[in-house]
Amino acid sequence: MHIPENYLSPSTCAVLTAAMAPVWYMSVQKVRQELPPEKLPFLGVAAAFSFLAMMFNIPLPGGTTGHAVGGTLIALLFGPYAACLSVSVALIVQAVFFGDGGILAIGANCFNMAFLLPFTGYYAYQALRRVLSSDGTAPVCAAVAGYVGINAASLAAAIEFGIQPMLFTNELGQALYCPYPLSISIPAMMAGHLTIFGLAEAVFTGAMLAYLTRTAPAFSSMSGRYADKKIGASVAALLALIVLCPLGLIAEGTAWGEWGAEEMAELTETGAPLGYTPSGMLDGFSLDVWFPDYAISGMPDAFAYILSAVIGTALLVITFKLWGSLSAAK
Repeated sequence: MHIPENYLSPSTCAVLTAAMAPVWYMSVQKVRQELPPEKLPFLGVAAAFSFLAMMFNIPLPGGTTGHAVGGTLIALLFGPYAACLSVSVALIVQAVFFGDGGILAIGANCFNMAFLLPFTGYYAYQALRRVLSSDGTAPVCAAVAGYVGINAASLAAAIEFGIQPMLFTNELGQALYCPYPLSISIPAMMAGHLTIFGLAEAVFTGAMLAYLTRTAPAFSSMSGRYADKKIGASVAALLALIVLCPLGLIAEGTAWGEWGAEEMAELTETGAPLGYTPSGMLDGFSLDVWFPDYAISGMPDAFAYILSAVIGTALLVITFKLWGSLSAAK
């Protein structure tokens, strides 16, 4: 679901980034009001959970892949505004250091995965809990909410892809950016998310919520136990995800809508090869990142993937730890 560089026009990226600006501002204000500084490192750990979840690629027949995001889980633990910030920072780290998602598309990816996903999932959970209020149903409600949230994000990404050939073409009628209209982008994106990827998000959300609220109550704002610093269970879960993350390499292929520009002319999404590469993809913005696709030169893929997971996790935890320290010093 990570929109790569140059799949959306610069103007589309600008509009979605502008739409995110007030959301980010409000999220910062809400987090400052609702989370004490000593709780902010936990938010960094939560961001790391999302980062790692997105490294576990799941294959679909036909050679495409997808992943869970974890945004609803964070929203249920800390609130939707905190989830927006944590997933946004995770997406920025992925784009800037690993090339997972475009730099210009950060606003679009955050709109989908850091705004729509956690807010939709959070309010879906609240609605379900009004109907199923017993304690034992919380993980089930969380799982359903996670499923709803990721599909809302997937639909938004599909629409963003699909409107590109409607709005941006050259004199020959060829698309300048993503060439697939809504009639292709929506079914292609939603097929995987309504089935396998949505199920993955549901399982991840429900299982992790049950685990963390039981074993690490300090990790959840729902418990109100801000003084409890025992987060060993959450650290253990992070370490397990880091060690297991090379499983994400088993899935071969590329997620729909995340192909390289050099692949576009030969793709057969319409039953026949596209036959051209959109010029906006060929001549658009590009940035060399340090660890492209979580790979490190000269290192076996599995070890590079683990090291990338460690680097990403460390960056996220340190970022929120520094924020907490600065907030406490004021």
